[in-house]
Amino acid sequence: MANMKIAVASTDGVNVNQHFGRAEKFLIYEVVPASFNLVEELEVAPYSSGKEDKKHQFDQARFAGVAEKLRGCEKMFTAKIGDIPAAELRKMGVEPVVYEGLIADINL
Repeated sequence: MANMKIAVASTDGVNVNQHFGRAEKFLIYEVVPASFNLVEELEVAPYSSGKEDKKHQFDQARFAGVAEKLRGCEKMFTAKIGDIPAAELRKMGVEPVVYEGLIADINL
């Protein structure tokens, strides 16, 4: 496997446990054969307004601010993500992966 960069939505640096829209940071890992190396912690303004309303409108400007920071990652692991943000990430070459669990257990 060639080296790749992945993004992880995590509140504690141990688990993938954050909803994409509520993430305040993404951990960026370089994945090399047999290891994950944390290379960067990117702080972002959350895409979602934080309201519990699950039917909020897609906000391109807010999304763009988060998405730009993920550029260059091949995959983004998150506990949840809406259909529109997931599709927009795919358009820019970042594959969203819905996963909850230990970062160390991510299977590429």
